[in-house]
Amino acid sequence: MTRLTRVLGAAFATLVGLFLIAPVAVTVASSLTATSYVTFPPQGITLRWYGEVFAKPEFLSSFALSAGVALAAAAVSAVVGLAGGLAIHRHRFPGRAALEAVLSSAFAVPTIVLGIGLLQWFAQMGLASSPFTLLLAHLVLTVPYAVRLVLAGLAGLDRSAEKAAAGLGAPPFLVFWHVTLPAVRGALIGGAFFAFITSFDDLTVALFVVTTDLQTLPVRIFNYMQYDYDPTVTAIGTLMVLFAVVAVVVIERFVGVAKLFGADTQERS
Repeated sequence: MTRLTRVLGAAFATLVGLFLIAPVAVTVASSLTATSYVTFPPQGITLRWYGEVFAKPEFLSSFALSAGVALAAAAVSAVVGLAGGLAIHRHRFPGRAALEAVLSSAFAVPTIVLGIGLLQWFAQMGLASSPFTLLLAHLVLTVPYAVRLVLAGLAGLDRSAEKAAAGLGAPPFLVFWHVTLPAVRGALIGGAFFAFITSFDDLTVALFVVTTDLQTLPVRIFNYMQYDYDPTVTAIGTLMVLFAVVAVVVIERFVGVAKLFGADTQERS
């Protein structure tokens, strides 16, 4: 019975893995087709469509915009998430419950509603579409992730080390820098990582705050597919998958994916 359970579990895990990998595999294979239309399995093998991607300056400019805004969103979200998490976790102040409710409701509000609301708010404020307004829009999506992850990291923090450092005469800033910050570093990097991916991959909110001259990569792809659906689209999708894989590899190299998500990486005796 135990052996049968293991076999069934392995079979189920394999099916789930294939189900998750299949769309990516189809996209990658379709990007190599020699035909002028998307087809699977590919008819012939060519890298022509990757050349088409790099030959279109609008895609390169959109990628630069998306990457720049996503990096800024990750940095700002990490700073705001750390400050907000510390404030909510350790202090009692007027409006604390309301702030927590707002941060929680951000996950429940549909992104299309956020996009419409941000469009109206920017119009009332007289803010024209720019990378700055796009960053503000994405911060509405990314900051709650960072705050929640920091709160999760602080929930498991033993404050005895902080009290010991303060008792030995360390000023508050040094206690924070050498004790508190390293303890929540994984949660902080995780929040920044989620912020980067959320901002870079966002389509719904960006549709309402961009213009014809200022388009993120997902918006550019969306508009391109309305008029043309050649393998250039699947080539871009493959490059985005490769970009995500490289990001994960870099995080694994310098931080560790297990540590990033709070997993226990210590060897078990």
